[in-house]
Amino acid sequence: MKKSVFSLSLACLSLLATARTEPMNTFVDNLLSKMTLEEKIGQLNLLPGGDITTGAVMKSPLADLAANGRLGAVLNVKGVDKIRALQEVAVKKSRLGIPLLFGQDVIHGYQTVFPIPLAQSCSWDLEAIEQGARIAAREASAQGINWVYSPMVDIALDPRWGRIAEGNGEDPFLGSRIGEAMIRGFQGNYGRENVMACVKHYALYGAAEAGRDYNTVDMSRQRMFNQYFPPFKAAAEAGAGSFMSSFNVVDGIPATGNRWLLTDVLRDRWHYDGFLVTDYGAIGEMVAHGVGDLKTASVQALHAGTDMDMCSDAFAKTLAEAVKAGKVGVEEIDRACRRVLEAKYKLGLFTDPYRFCDARRAKTEFYTAEHRAAARQMAAETFVLLKNDRVSGAASSGEDSRLLPLKKEGTIALIGPLGDTRSNVVGCWSTGDTPDRYSTLREGMERAVADKARIVYAQGCNIYDDEAVQEAGTFGRPIPRVDKQAARAEALRLADEADVIVCAMGELAEMSGECASRSDLSLPDAQADLLRRLVALGKPLVLLHFSGRPTVLAWENEHVPAIMNVWFGGSELADAIPDVLFGDKVPSGKLTVTMPRSLGQVPLYYNHLPTGRPVREGEQAFRKYRSNYLDVRNDPLYPFGFGLSYTTFRYSDVALSSTTMGPTGSVEASVTVTNTGGRDADEIVQLYIHDRVASLSRPVKELKGFRRIRLKAGESRRVNFTITPSLLTFYNNDLREVLDPGDFDVMIGPNSRDVKAAVLKVEW
Repeated sequence: MKKSVFSLSLACLSLLATARTEPMNTFVDNLLSKMTLEEKIGQLNLLPGGDITTGAVMKSPLADLAANGRLGAVLNVKGVDKIRALQEVAVKKSRLGIPLLFGQDVIHGYQTVFPIPLAQSCSWDLEAIEQGARIAAREASAQGINWVYSPMVDIALDPRWGRIAEGNGEDPFLGSRIGEAMIRGFQGNYGRENVMACVKHYALYGAAEAGRDYNTVDMSRQRMFNQYFPPFKAAAEAGAGSFMSSFNVVDGIPATGNRWLLTDVLRDRWHYDGFLVTDYGAIGEMVAHGVGDLKTASVQALHAGTDMDMCSDAFAKTLAEAVKAGKVGVEEIDRACRRVLEAKYKLGLFTDPYRFCDARRAKTEFYTAEHRAAARQMAAETFVLLKNDRVSGAASSGEDSRLLPLKKEGTIALIGPLGDTRSNVVGCWSTGDTPDRYSTLREGMERAVADKARIVYAQGCNIYDDEAVQEAGTFGRPIPRVDKQAARAEALRLADEADVIVCAMGELAEMSGECASRSDLSLPDAQADLLRRLVALGKPLVLLHFSGRPTVLAWENEHVPAIMNVWFGGSELADAIPDVLFGDKVPSGKLTVTMPRSLGQVPLYYNHLPTGRPVREGEQAFRKYRSNYLDVRNDPLYPFGFGLSYTTFRYSDVALSSTTMGPTGSVEASVTVTNTGGRDADEIVQLYIHDRVASLSRPVKELKGFRRIRLKAGESRRVNFTITPSLLTFYNNDLREVLDPGDFDVMIGPNSRDVKAAVLKVEW
């Protein structure tokens, strides 16, 4: 026995030494040549760690699998001690000493939690987003994690779908840029403070019918390429280490077993060379899709281009037999195994299997002052000011008597179930959060005003009147149930005695995210009832609206003086909101999703195709035999790119350096933006184009550039965008990228609706 252990130790040392000196291809070739079929299949096996304890590691089934070379990766094991113990089993007890990958859903931070991804996108701040991913990687890697299932780059047009919270909104151009930034932040140069990114969900998951999670998807291929694929293509070109296949079907075939999607497009067309893992249990779910039994599904998934099976245990149970039966070639298993081994090589695990298991880092790199400051600043940049009316009286500190920002004086009544909760501030998919360390909004507001004002608080209502519906949306982040009449009476009494009312209302954190679809996007009934009663008091009132999706705020927009969408801003939300609420910072967030007037408009998005019977943008009256509704106008309540400030901006007309452009040229489009108010502030300048005449019907507007600029009060700045032919291309029905000559509208403005335009002629 001692001799065997000694031999294995020597084998491990030899592997590590070789990894330090050999290039990746040579190293992997040599390692593959030594592996048995069972060991190769083992590398394709990813299983959950669950709540395994440190002491139980050696006795767990995972340890047995790792010791026998039958395990390639583990997810959801938390703690350096547990991860190191399991890694030691793989490295010291398996025949070849191949280390494990340790994955986790680190979506928007670890212990320092940044705003949900949808909120981050509303900052339009690529540097801050990259920094957030870098900090998340630093904290996760200090806990032993080396692989994160992020970024999610799904385009989502239906706000009923809960997982819209995890993505970057409805626009492919912006989504591409954000995905690239997050990959840079996570992966860096694969140092000790980096992790491997996993881009998800490939593909079309965000287009689930009726906004119901895991549901059917069906669309044309040219729409895939023009609207849904660009962020994935950008991520592949940015060098993302891994991709994750989606649950849905594509062209009627489950994505995990779709060779056209995984090989023809991802590998052959985009030349992607990373590895591809399924989503949780996706091979097993192929059986429910109707492809056949588990063996058939496994073979199809491998043939299609899947490299690693997450938690179906399908490859491990069926592939060896499939090889013997001639259903699978050994070369296919070698291909998949190679990609997994290459990922481990890139992460430096063959050189140092324990490089992410430094106990010293685990004690010092979580929730630091530096990390918290970055998260707080990011949160403040994500808030979108939707409405800010002028008011009479002394509630406002704004120069033009707008309600926001509030003065730090008098009595401020904080009302609503989101006002005094710790666990709900972070939002969904915050798997490493430590809520006990975070503040509630009530505490943050009390710190902000100090002794200058008085904060009084009442929960006021439940989330929903129906307890069962509320329970469905909690998922471990509950809000106490209260007596409806007593809570309402207390809230109305405090509000009536206050100088200004601040309502903290909206969704719970887990009312968006996975399996959190909603059929009604209005403010939940219990909260809506209380809000109406508070508005009736006639006091200055601010609605701080918490959400993980676009919602319907038509009544609120008509009756509430000031509305700010604060999303779920992460661990520092409690201080970030007062920063903006009281004017220490100026709101600058702009919507990356369209917010409808009515649920009946859904899906509603700015870059839609024209119809043959259009109505004018902004049309108020119903037009017979035109594309409109009897009961609501077409326009959204708040358009894509929209967001107010505590100052105002003026845009000049669009100037073009030339009104024509050839096939190899470029044109500069520019505007002068002036801060016409009294506050220094950031503005997000947006460039849109419209192809007037093309071989395919083209969207009425498409985002093609943006600049986040800071202007002092009274300052003007020229903002330039370079337009090149590549910026104007699209995919035709043959899936060829083309540019049709003709006239293009070049539009620049503060949002997708309020733009100035010039015409550019593209000539061949």
